[in-house]
Amino acid sequence: MKATGIVRRIDDLGRIVIPKEIRRTLHIRESDPLEIYTDREGQIILKKYSPIGEMTTFAKQYAESLAQVSGHAAVIADRDQFVAAAGGYKQLLNKSVSKQLEEKVNNRETVLASRGDRSFINICGEIADEYQHQAIAPIICEGDVIGSVVLLENNSRGRMGEVEQKLVLSAAGFLGRQMEQ
Repeated sequence: MKATGIVRRIDDLGRIVIPKEIRRTLHIRESDPLEIYTDREGQIILKKYSPIGEMTTFAKQYAESLAQVSGHAAVIADRDQFVAAAGGYKQLLNKSVSKQLEEKVNNRETVLASRGDRSFINICGEIADEYQHQAIAPIICEGDVIGSVVLLENNSRGRMGEVEQKLVLSAAGFLGRQMEQ
């Protein structure tokens, strides 16, 4: 465990403030859910909770099905990283989503774009974007954005259209409803 040298006291309501530097480093935002558990040595552990991460196996199966039906690569992300990939782009797994993707998803925007369009974004800052076309939809659960569904295509001739847009919207809606149950 990494020592930070920061000490905080618990207030009269049992609250403790997580320092801003740690929140920024770990991308913890206001209202983000945290898991709280203890280990055998009596340490309290806070872990960022990812609802999509709880259903990783299901997300992988859904991405595989989506890729097979659409003929495009399909990736699913929580708010911070990619948790499932199928039909290519497996190198995205466990990589952080880009600031651009995070912003679009937090603004609840659906994106349907080709390289060169103003709305075209890089979805991962860590890996060069090789794809030519993209369709993106936010996953919303109980009114909160919890992730995104993305279709990618590398073929410069095959544009994405209304069908792909409806597919990502349908997939995002389905995953959001699965999380509500």
